Amino acid sequence: MDGPVGSVSVALYAAYASNMDPEQMALRAPHSPLRDTGWLQGWRLTFGGEEIGWDGALATVVEDHTSQTFVALYDVTELDEQALDAWEGHEQGLYTKIRVRVQTLFGEELAWIYVLDAYEGGLPSARFIGIIADAAERAGAPEIYVKELRERPCDTLGSEL
Repeated sequence: MDGPVGSVSVALYAAYASNMDPEQMALRAPHSPLRDTGWLQGWRLTFGGEEIGWDGALATVVEDHTSQTFVALYDVTELDEQALDAWEGHEQGLYTKIRVRVQTLFGEELAWIYVLDAYEGGLPSARFIGIIADAAERAGAPEIYVKELRERPCDTLGSEL
């Protein structure tokens, strides 16, 4: 988006994993405030790329017309977007950025998300599931959503290291 001279250009980012946590995002993207929360209708949180993650499978979303995924929406500056791209492995081809529609209480918003460029499958670590559930809770996700996250299958052996 372009604004008046002297304004900062921002893009809307929808976080569905650990970046839902506003405190984490304040460290990774300090100029990009939380704007809202919402739902990716027709998308399911899943995991993949177990062979490339160092702590089990990595978070991603896939299209699934019977599902929805809670997201935190951030107004991200260009500089912070570059920093997030580095954090998420976008520059190395680990994640691809795509645009999606997010349902909020105020209507539909167009935002970008990171989608893992690997096959779905594998188990995330128990530690990673806990981080995602905590992030969802901090972002204001409904209790039932957080509970379902905490009950997801995970690798409890690898997370004891």
